[in-house]
Amino acid sequence: MASTPVTEPTVQSAVEHSLMPSEATEAADALKGKVRVTVVTPEKAAFDGLAEFVVLPMYDGELGVLPGRAPLIGRLGAGELRLKTGTTTTRFFVESGFVQVRNNVVTVLTARAVKAADVTAAMADQAAADADALPVGTAVERAAKEKARDRAQGLKKVAAKNAGGAA
Repeated sequence: MASTPVTEPTVQSAVEHSLMPSEATEAADALKGKVRVTVVTPEKAAFDGLAEFVVLPMYDGELGVLPGRAPLIGRLGAGELRLKTGTTTTRFFVESGFVQVRNNVVTVLTARAVKAADVTAAMADQAAADADALPVGTAVERAAKEKARDRAQGLKKVAAKNAGGAA
Protein backbone atom coordinates (compact mmCIF):
# COMPACT_ATOMS: atom_id res chain seq x y z
CA MET A 1 0.00 0.00 0.00
CA ALA A 2 1.51 3.31 -1.08
CA SER A 3 1.56 5.92 1.58
CA THR A 4 0.64 9.47 0.75
CA PRO A 5 2.84 11.99 2.52
CA VAL A 6 0.88 14.14 4.90
CA THR A 7 2.37 17.48 5.71
CA GLU A 8 2.33 18.25 9.38
CA PRO A 9 1.30 21.75 10.38
CA THR A 10 4.18 23.85 11.56
CA VAL A 11 4.10 25.86 14.75
CA GLN A 12 4.12 29.02 12.61
CA SER A 13 1.07 27.96 10.57
CA ALA A 14 -0.80 26.89 13.70
CA VAL A 15 -0.15 30.26 15.30
CA GLU A 16 -1.12 32.18 12.16
CA HIS A 17 -4.37 30.32 11.59
CA SER A 18 -5.73 29.61 15.04
CA LEU A 19 -4.05 31.57 17.79
CA MET A 20 -3.36 34.90 16.05
CA PRO A 21 -5.25 35.12 12.76
CA SER A 22 -4.53 38.31 10.90
CA GLU A 23 -6.10 40.07 7.93
CA ALA A 24 -3.14 38.99 5.81
CA THR A 25 -3.63 35.33 6.77
CA GLU A 26 -7.37 35.53 6.11
CA ALA A 27 -6.75 37.20 2.74
CA ALA A 28 -4.25 34.51 1.77
CA ASP A 29 -6.71 31.78 2.78
CA ALA A 30 -9.50 33.44 0.75
CA LEU A 31 -7.25 33.50 -2.33
CA LYS A 32 -6.71 29.74 -2.36
CA GLY A 33 -7.98 28.48 -5.73
CA LYS A 34 -8.70 32.02 -6.93
CA VAL A 35 -6.97 34.98 -8.46
CA ARG A 36 -7.48 38.58 -7.50
CA VAL A 37 -8.43 40.79 -10.44
CA THR A 38 -8.02 44.56 -10.51
CA VAL A 39 -9.14 46.56 -13.55
CA VAL A 40 -7.79 50.10 -13.48
CA THR A 41 -8.66 53.00 -15.78
CA PRO A 42 -7.29 56.56 -15.59
CA GLU A 43 -10.48 57.65 -13.78
CA LYS A 44 -10.98 54.84 -11.28
CA ALA A 45 -10.59 51.19 -10.36
CA ALA A 46 -13.41 49.70 -12.44
CA PHE A 47 -13.27 46.29 -10.71
CA ASP A 48 -11.49 44.71 -7.78
CA GLY A 49 -12.47 41.19 -6.81
CA LEU A 50 -11.76 37.46 -6.92
CA ALA A 51 -12.27 34.97 -9.73
CA GLU A 52 -11.51 31.32 -10.32
CA PHE A 53 -10.66 31.85 -14.00
CA VAL A 54 -9.92 34.96 -16.06
CA VAL A 55 -9.97 35.34 -19.85
CA LEU A 56 -8.01 38.35 -21.09
CA PRO A 57 -8.32 39.86 -24.59
CA MET A 58 -4.67 40.13 -25.61
CA TYR A 59 -3.66 41.93 -28.81
CA ASP A 60 -3.00 38.58 -30.54
CA GLY A 61 -5.80 36.43 -29.06
CA GLU A 62 -7.30 35.44 -25.73
CA LEU A 63 -5.31 34.34 -22.68
CA GLY A 64 -6.77 32.26 -19.86
CA VAL A 65 -5.42 32.69 -16.34
CA LEU A 66 -5.86 30.15 -13.56
CA PRO A 67 -4.42 30.29 -10.04
CA GLY A 68 -0.71 29.53 -10.03
CA ARG A 69 -0.08 31.05 -13.48
CA ALA A 70 3.52 31.97 -14.19
CA PRO A 71 4.26 35.70 -14.05
CA LEU A 72 3.46 37.60 -17.23
CA ILE A 73 3.32 41.13 -18.59
CA GLY A 74 1.46 41.53 -21.86
CA ARG A 75 -0.23 43.90 -24.23
CA LEU A 76 -4.00 43.98 -23.92
CA GLY A 77 -6.22 44.28 -26.97
CA ALA A 78 -9.71 45.74 -27.19
CA GLY A 79 -12.29 43.08 -26.39
CA GLU A 80 -14.13 41.14 -23.73
CA LEU A 81 -12.62 40.47 -20.30
CA ARG A 82 -14.36 37.51 -18.62
CA LEU A 83 -14.15 36.60 -14.94
CA LYS A 84 -15.59 33.23 -13.96
CA THR A 85 -16.44 32.26 -10.39
CA GLY A 86 -18.52 29.12 -9.96
CA THR A 87 -21.39 29.42 -12.41
CA THR A 88 -21.23 33.23 -12.53
CA THR A 89 -19.42 35.04 -15.33
CA THR A 90 -18.72 38.76 -15.07
CA ARG A 91 -17.96 40.43 -18.40
CA PHE A 92 -16.36 43.76 -19.31
CA PHE A 93 -15.41 45.48 -22.54
CA VAL A 94 -11.87 46.80 -22.17
CA GLU A 95 -9.84 48.90 -24.56
CA SER A 96 -6.20 48.21 -25.30
CA GLY A 97 -3.69 48.53 -22.51
CA PHE A 98 -1.47 46.28 -20.44
CA VAL A 99 -1.89 43.33 -18.11
CA GLN A 100 0.33 41.94 -15.38
CA VAL A 101 -0.10 38.50 -13.80
CA ARG A 102 1.95 37.93 -10.66
CA ASN A 103 1.38 35.92 -7.47
CA ASN A 104 -2.27 35.14 -8.30
CA VAL A 105 -3.01 38.82 -8.93
CA VAL A 106 -4.15 39.97 -12.37
CA THR A 107 -3.81 43.73 -12.88
CA VAL A 108 -5.41 45.19 -16.00
CA LEU A 109 -4.44 48.74 -16.99
CA THR A 110 -6.75 50.06 -19.69
CA ALA A 111 -8.01 53.37 -21.01
CA ARG A 112 -11.63 52.31 -20.62
CA ALA A 113 -13.60 49.49 -19.00
CA VAL A 114 -17.37 49.14 -19.43
CA LYS A 115 -19.67 46.40 -18.21
CA ALA A 116 -20.32 44.21 -21.25
CA ALA A 117 -24.08 44.39 -20.74
CA ASP A 118 -23.91 48.15 -21.40
CA VAL A 119 -22.33 47.70 -24.86
CA THR A 120 -24.81 48.07 -27.73
CA ALA A 121 -24.67 47.54 -31.47
CA ALA A 122 -25.20 51.30 -31.87
CA MET A 123 -22.02 51.94 -29.87
CA ALA A 124 -20.10 49.54 -32.11
CA ASP A 125 -21.51 51.13 -35.28
CA GLN A 126 -20.61 54.61 -34.04
CA ALA A 127 -17.07 53.48 -33.16
CA ALA A 128 -16.68 51.95 -36.64
CA ALA A 129 -17.94 55.16 -38.29
CA ASP A 130 -15.55 57.24 -36.16
CA ALA A 131 -12.66 54.96 -37.13
CA ASP A 132 -13.50 55.21 -40.83
CA ALA A 133 -13.59 59.01 -40.60
CA LEU A 134 -10.03 59.27 -39.27
CA PRO A 135 -7.36 60.48 -41.71
CA VAL A 136 -4.47 58.25 -42.85
CA GLY A 137 -1.91 60.80 -44.11
CA THR A 138 0.92 60.05 -41.67
CA ALA A 139 2.17 56.99 -39.82
CA VAL A 140 0.76 58.34 -36.55
CA GLU A 141 -2.68 58.83 -38.14
CA ARG A 142 -2.59 55.31 -39.62
CA ALA A 143 -1.73 53.87 -36.18
CA ALA A 144 -4.56 55.83 -34.56
CA LYS A 145 -6.98 54.60 -37.23
CA GLU A 146 -5.87 50.99 -36.71
CA LYS A 147 -6.36 51.32 -32.94
CA ALA A 148 -9.83 52.81 -33.51
CA ARG A 149 -10.72 49.94 -35.86
CA ASP A 150 -9.58 47.39 -33.26
CA ARG A 151 -11.73 49.14 -30.64
CA ALA A 152 -14.75 49.07 -32.97
CA GLN A 153 -14.18 45.38 -33.71
CA GLY A 154 -13.99 44.57 -29.99
CA LEU A 155 -17.21 46.51 -29.34
CA LYS A 156 -18.88 44.67 -32.22
CA LYS A 157 -17.96 41.25 -30.80
CA VAL A 158 -19.22 42.13 -27.32
CA ALA A 159 -22.45 43.65 -28.70
CA ALA A 160 -23.05 40.53 -30.83
CA LYS A 161 -22.54 38.32 -27.79
CA ASN A 162 -25.02 40.48 -25.84
CA ALA A 163 -27.56 40.02 -28.65
CA GLY A 164 -27.03 36.24 -28.53
CA GLY A 165 -25.24 36.02 -31.88
CA ALA A 166 -21.69 35.31 -32.90
CA ALA A 167 -19.32 37.88 -34.29
